[in-house]
Amino acid sequence: MAGRIEDYALIGDMQTAALVCRDGTVDWLCLPRFDSHAIFAGLLGTEEHGFWRLGPAHAADAEPPTAARRSYRGDSLILESEWDTPRGTVRVTDFMPPRDGAPQLIRIVEGVTGRVPMRSALRMRFSYGRVVPWVHKHEGRTVAVAGPDSVWFDTACETYGKALTTYADFTVAPGDRIAFTISWEPSHKKPPALPEPEQALEATEDFWRDWVDQCTYHGPYREAVVRSLITLKALTYAPTGGIVAAPTTSLPEEIGGVRNWDYRYTWLRDAAITLSSLLRTGYRDEARAWREWLLRAVAGDPENLQIMYGIAGERELGEAELDWLPGYENSGPVRVGNGAAHQLQLDVYGEVIEALHLAHMTGLSRNDYASLLQLKLIRYLEDHWDQPDEGIWEVRGPRRHFVHSKVMAWVAVDRTIKLIESGDADGPLEKWRELRDDIHRDVCEKGYDKERNTFTQSYGSKELDASLLLIPQMGFLPPDDKRVIGTIEAIQRELSTSDGFILRYPTTGEDAGVDGLEGDEGAFLACSFWMADDLAMIGRVDEARKLFEKLLALRNDLGLLAEEWDPRLQRQVGNFPQAFSHVPLIDTALRLTASGAYGG
Repeated sequence: MAGRIEDYALIGDMQTAALVCRDGTVDWLCLPRFDSHAIFAGLLGTEEHGFWRLGPAHAADAEPPTAARRSYRGDSLILESEWDTPRGTVRVTDFMPPRDGAPQLIRIVEGVTGRVPMRSALRMRFSYGRVVPWVHKHEGRTVAVAGPDSVWFDTACETYGKALTTYADFTVAPGDRIAFTISWEPSHKKPPALPEPEQALEATEDFWRDWVDQCTYHGPYREAVVRSLITLKALTYAPTGGIVAAPTTSLPEEIGGVRNWDYRYTWLRDAAITLSSLLRTGYRDEARAWREWLLRAVAGDPENLQIMYGIAGERELGEAELDWLPGYENSGPVRVGNGAAHQLQLDVYGEVIEALHLAHMTGLSRNDYASLLQLKLIRYLEDHWDQPDEGIWEVRGPRRHFVHSKVMAWVAVDRTIKLIESGDADGPLEKWRELRDDIHRDVCEKGYDKERNTFTQSYGSKELDASLLLIPQMGFLPPDDKRVIGTIEAIQRELSTSDGFILRYPTTGEDAGVDGLEGDEGAFLACSFWMADDLAMIGRVDEARKLFEKLLALRNDLGLLAEEWDPRLQRQVGNFPQAFSHVPLIDTALRLTASGAYGG
């Protein structure tokens, strides 16, 4: 049975990622890319769908023991887990070395005290747990083959097969170090090179140390910021610069519910805000790589901007259900692909242009095609900004005139005007100034409820939406505007949970069903960070700090956050770890640091 979402650790190589539970079980791994089929899909099913457990031996009818301690080695993505047993203490180090060749997952067992019996149980199931591969020996190595894929298992330990699982039983004493590695290779190619685990460990540690050294943030929340930055880097697909929203699919927003989506793609919105955080903490190479990814992804059809693409810029992300997987804690269906890819979400234009603007303002070298793209996007918005859309939350109900979408259309025009005013682009300046004013006037007249002194989710609606918290952050209105303050206070009253976190929007009430889905969801963590930001902006800095520190306390023991928090079950829900949670964590930390609003 899979662990709680917060029981998992992330390891990865900037091309794919694995989730490792507290008991030493790898329950999720897609090879060779984030969006490839999983070879371990136990996270979304049972052990029959694939896993790799490595830890102290235990009775067959007993639960696997959980590690007494675990942490990342310094500022890295190298996981160290320790078990205290009646016979001694043992440590397992898990990591995936950044790579040019075959992807590898390496696990090194180290004896600390005593003599500890250990067991490795490896059950590979290809195609998300559906296909049992042909497992055999090849020149002394164990290889599993099915269709186009082969996975090679290397260890100095003696292995044996039982019940379609590969086992190794061994004992470690102080000073012993025993390595286990799996490597992926296309099945028609030669075997991958034999792994060199100790050298790979040293190189991986060097990589992360050098990368973290570039961070320019040295404030009081450095530990949380650096861990979030490492997580965002881990979600970057290095060959192309694309950034996935999360490395998982179908972890539910409500345990037992149907709100289960595939997040292993590059949402322009998520990637743009990730870029923003990376730029503001010193990471220009990632910004440059993402800009190049963007230009390739939208090339040839920039007016028909998709809200998401594949990690190499693929456009077709057809959605399907995997009916052989019961889902995480029976939360079905399990989905792959994402049918929202072709929705109209006008806010995306604003997020992309805001990211390009920030890259320009922070000194990223000029790219003429990026400027040309920006102008083309504005020409599209000229004719389409006043249309209804599906909005930031990808509703699957009827299109509406979402206020946040209109605000972000204003952002797109405003930032382009600034580009032209700086002399770095040419365009009809007066015409677009008029357009900016028209959008602003439209939002303030149709999206604002004068009686309640708050902006609303959409034109004519009485419902609120946490995305309205971005109005002052985007500069649409100043923080001291009474309409901004009224909106913040209304969201606190109407969208706050009992423990003070923020929901995205109501899923019950007058406009119930705006998203076209059954069921409920938890508090959306990004929205709660936005609230902390806004409170700081309007001078309520102590309240902002307290909310921020409550949010930090929701992180698991390794500093990781899923998409949402279930206030009833008091646990994380949604895909994990989630870029859209870690980015606003960084942003709020920067704002609170600048304001001096921190404890200690």
